Amino acid sequence: MAQRFELIETPLRDLHLIQRLPLGDERGYFQRLFCAEELALFGWREPVQQINHTYTKEKGSVRGLHMQLAPHAEAKLITCLRGEVWDVAVDLRLGSSTFLHWHAVHLIAEKACSYLIPEGFAHGFQTLSDDVEMLYCHSQAYAPDSEFGIHVQDPRLQIHWPLPIGRQSERDQQFPFLDQHFQGVGR
Repeated sequence: MAQRFELIETPLRDLHLIQRLPLGDERGYFQRLFCAEELALFGWREPVQQINHTYTKEKGSVRGLHMQLAPHAEAKLITCLRGEVWDVAVDLRLGSSTFLHWHAVHLIAEKACSYLIPEGFAHGFQTLSDDVEMLYCHSQAYAPDSEFGIHVQDPRLQIHWPLPIGRQSERDQQFPFLDQHFQGVGR
């Protein structure tokens, strides 16, 4: 079987950039967005439970930082379908050597990359163009009681967003800052 993905390591354990390997000819191209068998080699262990699509109208808008806590902790495979984003993952795994560290990647629709974010990481992105569309594959269904978020300007994280923060949802603006009592989310 031809391999359709190439793994690109990041500085944070278990957090990967996945380069899709499109097949093309004079008509255009074909590319696989998800394959459980191949992505299992890179850490995806669960069946896809939910697929979400977002559209963000304005450049500079921020979504996040979102995650679900146990028992509904989820892995995510994030793909930019149109436009470009600066996509951030924050390690909130208790005991991890990179606890409270973050890593960002520049996802551009035409570059055929996806971000594989494991359980225990919060996720968010900033649009670097207008009219951005994103596709999320989730290993768990949405569970409102397990939802967790962190304010995108938390001083403990010191995330350096590439643009001034534009539009955010009211909910995201209300997410708390981490305090000195934060202990992590397990794993």
